[in-house]
Amino acid sequence: MSDDTGRRSSMPSEEEVRRLVRSVVEAVAADPGRDAGPSARQPDAPTATTGAGGAPSAGPAAPDAVSIAIGGDHGGFALKQSLATWLAGKGHPVTDCGTHSTDAVDYPDIALAVARLVADGTCTVGIVIDGAGIGSCMAANKVPGVRASLCYDVSTARNAREHNYANVLTLGARLIGEGLAMDIVTTWLATPWGAARHGARVEKITAIERTYAAPGTEGRAG
Repeated sequence: MSDDTGRRSSMPSEEEVRRLVRSVVEAVAADPGRDAGPSARQPDAPTATTGAGGAPSAGPAAPDAVSIAIGGDHGGFALKQSLATWLAGKGHPVTDCGTHSTDAVDYPDIALAVARLVADGTCTVGIVIDGAGIGSCMAANKVPGVRASLCYDVSTARNAREHNYANVLTLGARLIGEGLAMDIVTTWLATPWGAARHGARVEKITAIERTYAAPGTEGRAG
């Protein structure tokens, strides 16, 4: 009971949330290019970049390129390799977080490796591939600052970026083929963030994250 009481007392009041949302909306209106929240920053591409397998990426980054952390477990290994090579060929600085073979590994470890690079600003966005994409999405979303989205067609890819400002994409290699995966990634990277319309809602997601990441507010999943 005491834990529940403490958790309730640490929650922001309705007025505090309203003030936070108003400040975000006003900031976005004043500067449309501004991020929705501190965890949604778009850092400069790192100067030291790697391609698939950790090799230097070929040629300079394209003007619209973003740095990408990519990873996949044994079920997503083949698709991860294809996407990493393809993305590097398009001029994106790619950091390969593994795995590097079809030997069995645990997908949370790969998801964490990718999510950390996005959360700390080393890479702008991340892509994680496992068999279905569900577990990696769950794991990545435990990292503060990450908004991971499981996408299975171009419509969900577009929605995840425009509405939810997703910064990590998860894919299910056993559910989609390579061609569809490339279409999803292309759409996901190209879709602009709809900050003016959706910024306040994404900031509410960040506010929830801040609340439950605070000391003494750990919840229990049933």
